[in-house]
Amino acid sequence: MEMEMERSAYSCPRLVLLFLCWFAVAMEAEARPGFLYTTTRGRCTPQFWCSRKEPWPRMVPQGSTVSKVFGSRAFERYRYDLTLLEAAARNDDGDNAFVGLVKQSTAALLNSYARDGFPYTAWEVKTLLIQGLVSEKAASFQAQRFSEANQACN
Repeated sequence: MEMEMERSAYSCPRLVLLFLCWFAVAMEAEARPGFLYTTTRGRCTPQFWCSRKEPWPRMVPQGSTVSKVFGSRAFERYRYDLTLLEAAARNDDGDNAFVGLVKQSTAALLNSYARDGFPYTAWEVKTLLIQGLVSEKAASFQAQRFSEANQACN
């Protein structure tokens, strides 16, 4: 009997702890969206810009092509008719550094026009994209830098 009371006294704090852990996980899950990839994360991400929740800057219409906005070097790397909206909406950038570069560069360019205090000017974004096209390593590095700036922006 004494051993049984010890066991029940020991299991009660464990149950309380288990309940508190479950409650914390449930509250966190409720605060997050149900999908790992959402189209409205952050006000400066490529996902936000392709969601069309905010009008694009007049200087860069959604139908603009990557080759016209970023120049002839971009024309050599990407489809001639790839629009900025399509570039921002791409989700196949996991294994292709150049896709990640054009995706993050598009968001960075839009942010340079639309967000005060964004760390890059439009001219810098265009120049850095062209410099990133020299190799996969350079593309990956520059895409990461733009991604960090896009994530930090609000």
